[in-house]
Amino acid sequence: MITFEEAYEIVIRSARQIGSEQVELNHALRRILAEDVRSDLEMPPFNKSAMDGYACRRKDLDRELAVIETVAAGRIPTKPIRKNQCAKIMTGAMVPDGANWVVMVEHTERSGSNSIRFTGGETSDNICYRGEDIRQGDLVLRRGELIRAQHMAVLASVGCVKPWVACRPRVGIMATGNELVEPVKKPRGAQIRNSNSYQLWAQVAAVEGIPTYYGIAEDTEESLDHTLKKAMAGNDVIIVSGGVSVGEFDLVPGILRKNRFKLLFEALAVKPGKPTVFGVMKDVVCFGLPGNPVSTFNLFELLIKPFLYKMMGHEFRAPVIPMRLKQAVSRKKTNRASWIPVAADKDGWVEPVAYHGSAHVNALCGAVGLIYLPIGAGKIPKGAVVNVRPI
Repeated sequence: MITFEEAYEIVIRSARQIGSEQVELNHALRRILAEDVRSDLEMPPFNKSAMDGYACRRKDLDRELAVIETVAAGRIPTKPIRKNQCAKIMTGAMVPDGANWVVMVEHTERSGSNSIRFTGGETSDNICYRGEDIRQGDLVLRRGELIRAQHMAVLASVGCVKPWVACRPRVGIMATGNELVEPVKKPRGAQIRNSNSYQLWAQVAAVEGIPTYYGIAEDTEESLDHTLKKAMAGNDVIIVSGGVSVGEFDLVPGILRKNRFKLLFEALAVKPGKPTVFGVMKDVVCFGLPGNPVSTFNLFELLIKPFLYKMMGHEFRAPVIPMRLKQAVSRKKTNRASWIPVAADKDGWVEPVAYHGSAHVNALCGAVGLIYLPIGAGKIPKGAVVNVRPI
């Protein structure tokens, strides 16, 4: 049994890089950039007005100014600004030659049919200067960036309409257990519905992986071997839920070895999720997760999600939110690290959710995140600030 931290390092080191592809900009959201992106122009590309007002010379502000033209956004000024002149200008419009100041409309008054006078006090020049944000050739986005809405705006602004992004990892999902039936069936006797596979499918899709579901394998070597081989044929990663513990019917580790996977670990000092297996081959890796859905959910978020991102060239760092603990958390056994789901109240305090164990998947629906108790930690006092990992 190894620590969670050791397992994490093993998993991340085992991630192989996958290829890249070009996509249309409107298909780039949540993908991982596979190239550095540089600006093809300066931004702003010209001196532009930061607000509606009048473009003039600073040294003329104490005089009456003749309005010589109106400059709208998208229009090139036709006249330079000379002594005692100004141009009415709109936000985002090009500042005329000769002007070095834009006064706000609110800081002026009409002094004639076509002239104004400055009535304000000390003010900034209200000009956004050419290239002050970005110079042509500047690096604007780095390879490995997870493309979010703000990155879409940057890509559009520099004309990167077909960015190179990492290919999406193909992930085969399978479950094992004679007790499992598909959700369309009502369980009878000792049966339960297979929820893990659909949870995992959603988690893979959320990180832009390509999930494929291979169904439920029976607790026999023949069934497991057949289903595993199908998944191996078309995927970069396989996730198996169930069959990884030490019981008579926990056959997954043996089947992985039979199919020439090298098992890098088979148990973690973490709760929930102790019976977790990780095996590697040249072209495919396999995660064997416990059958209980909370364990499966947590281990995907903690291990598999960073691994999939690493395959795409992205260094995933989970956000953490410092929050105060509404009630003390304690436990008797401290030989394993624990990840505990917590809910938040209206005042921003957190407390553990009602949680009956790793099969109680409903508990996660009311949780905002997980808090971590390392090995050896038996208690966190009420009022302590804890780092909440959002889920």
